[in-house]
Amino acid sequence: MYEAAEWFARGKVVVLTGAGISTDSGIPDFRGPQGVWTREPEAMKLSSIEHYVGDPAVRRRSWQERLTHPAWGAEPNAAHLALVELDAAGLLDSVVTQNIDGLHQRAGLASDRVIELHGTIHETECLQCGARGAMEVTLDRVRAGESDPACLECGGMLKSATISFGQQMNMASLTAAAEAAMYCRTFVAIGTSLTVHPAAGLVAVAAKQGARVVILNDAETPYDAIADEVIREPIGAVLPGLVGVATAGG
Repeated sequence: MYEAAEWFARGKVVVLTGAGISTDSGIPDFRGPQGVWTREPEAMKLSSIEHYVGDPAVRRRSWQERLTHPAWGAEPNAAHLALVELDAAGLLDSVVTQNIDGLHQRAGLASDRVIELHGTIHETECLQCGARGAMEVTLDRVRAGESDPACLECGGMLKSATISFGQQMNMASLTAAAEAAMYCRTFVAIGTSLTVHPAAGLVAVAAKQGARVVILNDAETPYDAIADEVIREPIGAVLPGLVGVATAGG
């Protein structure tokens, strides 16, 4: 078994998750061989705040894409559930996620255990007044014929409460993530290419403070060289095993 299981057992584990942890739930990643952007580079415009704000056609397509987003029918998989088990054993400090699907919470992690760096698809946010609301309510308006629904509070532009490229990140979430990385014993990056910052930089933060660093991903990352252990096995197969060993004595 990998050394990571022994490190998990010491507690104060912080986990950074990317799209790769949710692929077994039917949510495709972005940069993998079958990733959304790999198959259709033009789709990257949907994740650009510049294109979203400046092009009504991008907004209309974005709303149609949200109607059929795979997150609505996705269920937590074995990897999500393994992190819940790690938490139940008192070994997990927090999960910092780049994902917007809410599957960590659906699996059973308390909201205060999950730091959503890139926001959530389950809510909308007005770019003008900041009002937030349930995504499902706005999608009902789209189904009723509104191709680009406006904020009901101020008439401003609505989008999902997610962080697009070029959009300012939530400083409270960033601060919480950085503090988690600084004070953990083991930092685990799961299913992330570690190419998007500032999330990727958390690996270096943890390593600098003396934490063990584990990278579990199907492809090489820019941070493999500073990791204490790199695991290339399928996430849904290896992570439950590591957690099982770590919690066996508890």
